[in-house]
Amino acid sequence: MPEELVLIVNPRAGAGRAARLLPRLERALRARGFDPRVRRTERARHATDLVREALRGGAPGVAVVGGDGTLNEAVNGFFEPDGTALSASAWLAPLPCGTGGDFRKTVGISNDVESMVARLAEATPRPLDAGWLRYEDHDGRPGACAFLNIASFGLAGLVDRIVNRGPKWMGGKPAFMLGTFRGIARYRNQRVRLQVDDAAPYEHAILNVAIANGRYFGGGMQVAPHAQPDDGLFDVVAIERSGVRGNVGLLKHMYGDTLLEQDGVWHTRGRKVVAEPLDGVPVLLDVDGEAPGRLPATFEIRPGALRLR
Repeated sequence: MPEELVLIVNPRAGAGRAARLLPRLERALRARGFDPRVRRTERARHATDLVREALRGGAPGVAVVGGDGTLNEAVNGFFEPDGTALSASAWLAPLPCGTGGDFRKTVGISNDVESMVARLAEATPRPLDAGWLRYEDHDGRPGACAFLNIASFGLAGLVDRIVNRGPKWMGGKPAFMLGTFRGIARYRNQRVRLQVDDAAPYEHAILNVAIANGRYFGGGMQVAPHAQPDDGLFDVVAIERSGVRGNVGLLKHMYGDTLLEQDGVWHTRGRKVVAEPLDGVPVLLDVDGEAPGRLPATFEIRPGALRLR
């Protein structure tokens, strides 16, 4: 018998690439013994509702067709709004076709339809960590959400807003690179107090801080080259450099694997990170490419909270 597969599809992902690829994707899934049941998103955060509906209805897992933002919404569907997990055994299967595609780079998923479907068909679900974030939304109210890849604050929060307001037709890397250039020209380092686990708090004037479960963000920037999404720890990467020329020069290291060797960059690991603003101006969050709010924020790892297929 074919395996029923709930397919959460964001037809707008990748400037419409997801919608264009869907017929080919469905054919490839059927050829591999799946019976895809398509659920299309129709509004912001709809993927969260669709995943919760599927899991409450007894689905063993869901496949997600979209970009990193759609994947983030889907991951939140594995949890109740208060953070309670809906299922200890439900699996998540990314079928990426969005603008950035950063999480797929960490776990090595191809963006070729036949290859990603073949991998899905042959895969055994394995444990995957998730982050849980408590923050302040843009209206000053408390908010909370899960994240799968990277949550960060500082420059990346500004870049998110630039990219999300701009055109997506140029693709992930060019869109985020252009947004980063524009963000660097506008951004001024912001002072924050940062505490990792039980270490003494430290005050920084930061360009950006990444709380990383995965390795890549911003359309292919390798901000956390040692991060592993199943080791029960965040990689925390802080950049304290300032100046437009020097920070533009840093980009070549972010598209390689040498960022952690540069001056003004430090790295540690931990299970819990608390960050507070010190200058009285908003320090913006970037959460898997989305922009939910600002500091203060608390980031906590949930080891093995999901299963990756």
